[in-house]
Amino acid sequence: MSTASAATARGPAARPTATPRHLIAVLVVVPVLAALALWAFAWPAARTAPHDLPLGVAGPAAAADRLEEQLDRQAGAFEIHRYADEAAARAAVEDRTVYGAVVVAPEGIRLLTASAASPLVAQLLQQQVTQRAAADGTPVTTVDVVAAPADDPRGAALTASMLPLALAGIAAGAVVTLLGLRGTRAVAALTGSAALVGLAATAVAHSWLGVVTGNWWAEAGVFALAALAVGAAVAGLAALVGTAGVGITAAVVMLFGNPFSGMSSAPEMLPEPVGALGQWMPPGAGASLLRSTAFFDGAAATGPALTLAAWAALGLGAVALGARLKQQHVRSGPAPARELSPVG
Repeated sequence: MSTASAATARGPAARPTATPRHLIAVLVVVPVLAALALWAFAWPAARTAPHDLPLGVAGPAAAADRLEEQLDRQAGAFEIHRYADEAAARAAVEDRTVYGAVVVAPEGIRLLTASAASPLVAQLLQQQVTQRAAADGTPVTTVDVVAAPADDPRGAALTASMLPLALAGIAAGAVVTLLGLRGTRAVAALTGSAALVGLAATAVAHSWLGVVTGNWWAEAGVFALAALAVGAAVAGLAALVGTAGVGITAAVVMLFGNPFSGMSSAPEMLPEPVGALGQWMPPGAGASLLRSTAFFDGAAATGPALTLAAWAALGLGAVALGARLKQQHVRSGPAPARELSPVG
C-alpha cells in the first residue's frame, strides 16, 4: 500500500459516537452535581445558629451561676467558660479561647465581644444578652475588645479574600499538571507561585484595602501557605492518579472546603459536624489562621497552621512520589526490539 493510501486509510481520529448512555449520563450527573452544590452551600447557610459556641461568664458566684443557668436553657448553643473577673475574661477573648464574655457587675452587665473574630457572632451575642437583660431591667454595656477594621466592619472583604486563594491554588496545580512538570520542577513551580500569590494578596488586602491589620510578612506567609496547600493537593493527587486528580481535588475544595469553612460566620455557627470538618480543609484553616494573624497577634494559630502545612507537605510529597513512580515505570518498560538486518 502506498504512503498516500495508508494515510487515507488511517485518516483523522474518528470522533466518538454519541449514544443514549451519554445522554442519560448528562441528564443524571449534571442535576446530581447541582443538587450537591446547592446542599453544600445552602444547607449550612440555612441552619446558621450557635453550636457549642465558646462563651465566657464572669462575676460573683451567685450571679454568674444564675446567668449560666439561663444560657444553658438553649441546649447545645453555648460552651460556657467561667472566669474569676473581667480581666481574665478579656484575656480569654484576646486569646481566642472564647468569642465573647458576659461579665456580671453591680452596675449591670458588661458584654465583651470580638468583632474581628466574627462580626456575626458579636452581633448575635449582643442581641441575645440585651434581650435577656431587658427582661430584668438590667443595663448592658458592650465593649468590642478586638474590633474589626474600620474599612471592613462586617468582615465581607476578609471573607471574600479566601476564595481567590483557593482558585489560585487550583490553577497552579492544574497548570503544573498540564505542563507535565514533575519532581523538583513541579515543587519549585508550586512554592514559587504560592509565594508570589501571598505577596500580591497582602499588597491588596493589607496595603490597599486595609482589611487585615497585622504583621505584613506574617499575613503574606498565611496567604502563601493557604494557596500552596490547595495547589500542592491538586498537583499531588494528579501525579498519583492522573489528570482526574485535578477535578477531584478542585471539587472537594470548592464544594466542601469553601462552604464548610465558616469564613462568613464561625465554625461553631455551622451545623454539626461540618463546622469541625471545614477546619480540616484549606479554606477553613486558612480563614482561621488569617484572623489569628491579622487581628490577634497569632493567638490560636497553631492548629490551622499545622493543618495547612500538612496539606502542603502531603501534596508536595505526592508530587515527588508520582515523579519517582513514573521514572520506575519507564525504566522497567520492555526493552526496545532489535532491528534485523536484511539477508541477501
